[in-house]
Amino acid sequence: MPPKKGLKRTASSASSDGKPSKNPRKKEELIVKPDLRHVTTAGVVLAVGQNDVGQLGLGEDIPEKTRPAVIPHCNEIIAIAAGGMHNVCLTKAGKILTFGCNDEGALGRDTSVEGSECEPGPVDLDGKVVQVTAGDSHSAALLDDGRVFAWGSFRDAHGAMGLTIRGNERLPVELLPSIKIAKIASGADHLVMLTQNGRVYTCGCGEQGQLGRVASRTADRHNRHGVEHLLKPDLVEFKVSKKLEFEDIWAGSYCTFAKEHKRGDIYVFGLNNYHQIGLEDTIPYFHPKLSKAFLGNKWQLISSGMHHTIALDDNGEVFVLGRKEYGRLGLGPDATDVDVLTKIDKFQTEKIIDVAAGSAQSFAITNSGQLYAWGMGSNSQLGTGEEDDVDTPVLIKSKQLEGKTVVRVAGGGQHTLVLANSRPVKDKTAG
Repeated sequence: MPPKKGLKRTASSASSDGKPSKNPRKKEELIVKPDLRHVTTAGVVLAVGQNDVGQLGLGEDIPEKTRPAVIPHCNEIIAIAAGGMHNVCLTKAGKILTFGCNDEGALGRDTSVEGSECEPGPVDLDGKVVQVTAGDSHSAALLDDGRVFAWGSFRDAHGAMGLTIRGNERLPVELLPSIKIAKIASGADHLVMLTQNGRVYTCGCGEQGQLGRVASRTADRHNRHGVEHLLKPDLVEFKVSKKLEFEDIWAGSYCTFAKEHKRGDIYVFGLNNYHQIGLEDTIPYFHPKLSKAFLGNKWQLISSGMHHTIALDDNGEVFVLGRKEYGRLGLGPDATDVDVLTKIDKFQTEKIIDVAAGSAQSFAITNSGQLYAWGMGSNSQLGTGEEDDVDTPVLIKSKQLEGKTVVRVAGGGQHTLVLANSRPVKDKTAG
């Protein structure tokens, strides 16, 4: 059977863990090329929600925005990532801009000048960046040559863990230098890396099982292994007998999803107290398990917040799973928690191109460039102009969105980022 589109097999002198192969002819290595969610036409970034630590990128003097507002000096953007209280944006030229809270180094740059953290500023990396991610207090970047850099800190129940065994890293440091990475994903306090050979590595906090490689008894940093086995990226072992290889990864706040390349099956691990990873028992899963809830669809994108998950399939249909509180599932005022993936009826006549989960809110973008939001609105992060919760998807309007096509959205802790480009002017003389 030939490899799937976006995958190829090639003779390699390196094994999947980056070590030289004893017999390079013995096996052809899988090369994965997951969708990094770039947009083809660069655009501008808008922000909405709380700005108490400068996370909207609008300077120090604006406490909040109730509707999306354009961020100055944040142009030619092709990808966005919203962290807990900071953001990372990727330019068309492969450069990084960050803004927001920098208490633990999540911006990756010097912010000693007062107020400089409240406006977009560049991060210095020695190569072209192709993907960016953001967690609660850390950020990461993937370069076009397969290198990964990260900065900031992970946190657990005891407080800051550091990013490496040296502690917090306020400037970018390279992870897994001997292994080429195809995609990265950030949870609240963990980082997932997919190698070009279809293997999965993790590091960070493992208390909820989100690393997929640390037993519950050793997930606390005060166990006999110390913090090093958590912070040092290591391989996640799946079913060895099946020799599983993966083509995509996604990270929820406290969980991880990995898409197997032959069948498209979704393997999961992490927090499941509201069935947000699609498993029957509401216990944390510390090792990978096939999630039967995701069987039957081809998944393009999975995004997961604190207690809910939103998933987009190849047909442009949106499904949700998990906790109902604050309306985050978008299933209406009479909704209950759901333990099976449930389609959102609101979008029956729409094709969706992007979805995102914030902590307790959800977003979707139609192929016509319209942004919908629902869930917790108490910090104005939905962009409705109000602070009310919303239990069914509502169209987001803003003067600064007029004349623009929304193409990507990212949900943070109490704020939201929106990537939009100018809508082409229709030729009235045509036809």
